[in-house]
Amino acid sequence: MINVGELKEIVDNKWLLDHLKDENVRVIEVDYDPNTAFNIWHIPGSVLIRWREDLRHKVLRDFLEPEEFERLMESKGVNNNTTIILYGDYNNWFAVYAFWLFKAYGHDDVRILNGGRTKWAKDDLPIENGDKETKYKEGKYKINKVDWGSHRVFFWELLQKVTKNEIGKTTILVDVRSPKEFSGEIRAPPEYADEQTQVGGHIPGAISFPWSQAVNPDTGEFKSKEELERLFENAGIKKDKEVITYCRIGERASHTWFVLKYLLNYPSVRVYDGSWAEWGNIVGAPIKKGTEP
Repeated sequence: MINVGELKEIVDNKWLLDHLKDENVRVIEVDYDPNTAFNIWHIPGSVLIRWREDLRHKVLRDFLEPEEFERLMESKGVNNNTTIILYGDYNNWFAVYAFWLFKAYGHDDVRILNGGRTKWAKDDLPIENGDKETKYKEGKYKINKVDWGSHRVFFWELLQKVTKNEIGKTTILVDVRSPKEFSGEIRAPPEYADEQTQVGGHIPGAISFPWSQAVNPDTGEFKSKEELERLFENAGIKKDKEVITYCRIGERASHTWFVLKYLLNYPSVRVYDGSWAEWGNIVGAPIKKGTEP
């Protein structure tokens, strides 16, 4: 497994147990569906952020405005200098997606709990049952700068790269969905059966690298740095080019982005968070089916 002691952006269960009662540490569970996760059990003292209801824009397919993010943080007792520990359901997908958003909104000290709910449960560590959140004194939070440029790729930018044949030359495009999604056999994973796109397939030139290759399937923990380096190198995903990750809505893409940027120190990695939910619904967007890039 990854050596968490060498990295600022990730903690293990032992670290969290030692710091659960630290006043400046806030543990946040980020769930796509709290009814199957936080509302059943959660880490003691943690608070809940619901991905769809709390972090998404109320009207647009986008994220909440900076002012709304500030109010959300304050309601959870978070200040600008708070150390935030994120974990959640769906193999930490939405926790890492939230990490990506926290970084874009300029929060300095945010970290991922390695293994998330899966590892915490396997280690039989303390839990709180039910949906009651711990209440904290209201925080004071101010976003000073929003940095989408180094985190996010928009449709128009990626379309230019595809049409100008930059994919595979100056830019590596990584599709982290399942092989069946990549080939076009299915248009969404089983857990999102009601969220289909108009067509299946992948963006031309994309390399298929399912996100799950980076974790231990039994514990949800990240694999060792050496094994991760070997996996990405063998897939042709190299450090000397810009890397763009995508999936269906951005959650799995953020997971692989985190691995590349923070565990393997790739210098230029961004997420196309519009992902297949956008690309697969755009009239005339270039699409390829099958297993080849």
